[in-house]
Amino acid sequence: MFPTKILLATDGSVESERAARMAVTLSGRLDSELHVLHVGHVPNVYSAPEATIVDPEFYEKMREIGARDAREKLAGELEKIEKMGGRVAGSYSEVGRSDARIVAVAERIGAGLVVVGSRGLGPFKRALLGSVSHSVVRHAHGPVLVVRDGGVERDYLPGRVLLALDGSKEAAAASRAAVEIAAATGSELHLLFVLSNDLGLPPAHVLASERYEEVLQQARHGAREFVDRQAESLEAEGAKVKDAHLAFGRVDEEIVKLSEELEAGLIVMGSRGLGGVRRALLGSVSDSVVRHAHCPVLVVREDAREGGSEVVSEGAGASAE
Repeated sequence: MFPTKILLATDGSVESERAARMAVTLSGRLDSELHVLHVGHVPNVYSAPEATIVDPEFYEKMREIGARDAREKLAGELEKIEKMGGRVAGSYSEVGRSDARIVAVAERIGAGLVVVGSRGLGPFKRALLGSVSHSVVRHAHGPVLVVRDGGVERDYLPGRVLLALDGSKEAAAASRAAVEIAAATGSELHLLFVLSNDLGLPPAHVLASERYEEVLQQARHGAREFVDRQAESLEAEGAKVKDAHLAFGRVDEEIVKLSEELEAGLIVMGSRGLGGVRRALLGSVSDSVVRHAHCPVLVVREDAREGGSEVVSEGAGASAE
């Protein structure tokens, strides 16, 4: 998977500084190019559609102001990154909606990994405003690393890397990424498979109570064999697996719980990239883990261009941290 181009999206916040440190570490250890993006905003006198109709010349002046401000802030961010020891291969200042521009620049330069910070908004504010990081995870054409404020100032890598498995092709891609990162950074690699508490037996089924324990034991045995096989397979390929964990319950909750118990420095997981309607109906394990984890989360998903997923556009509703 590596080396590749890593695109760091920075906005000058504390969270983006933590994201910058992660990006610098990964680019150095994985021999990957580091590219940096800052997205500025047009002063919001009118919304973009209104401004282009009511006073297009005034709107263009506002865009010029936003572009100049973005270039100045990008220069400041580059200085910080260089002080961290980062070597920047390319830098970009853009104006517009942050999530849309991040996805667009990542696709334009062929980035193999996007790194973003997340302010960790509370549930009410997040529901009202959305989230740049969650939108990028949903719409980017490749892996996205979200670094959020976990409440503790520390270096995440080297540390413990927790790889969440589920047998999907996205989880297989996540495995490759986790193995490379753990090896390159000298981090412990831990595997986790979560056996969902939904075993497909309707509670009202006449045989449910009699068969439940039998089905549960079979499922646990199969899950244990699966995670052990995964560990053996990775070790056969040269990976060093510290431990293979099996949990039972809600998948997102168990991933976050174990990451806290291990004091993990990184969670790596796949995402099937559900479409908008299915995501709304079923939710998303990766979305929930990104929202609740106290450490960075790397979400590895299939290329949206191959999977037919929707791509975020400038004209869609605003999304901000």
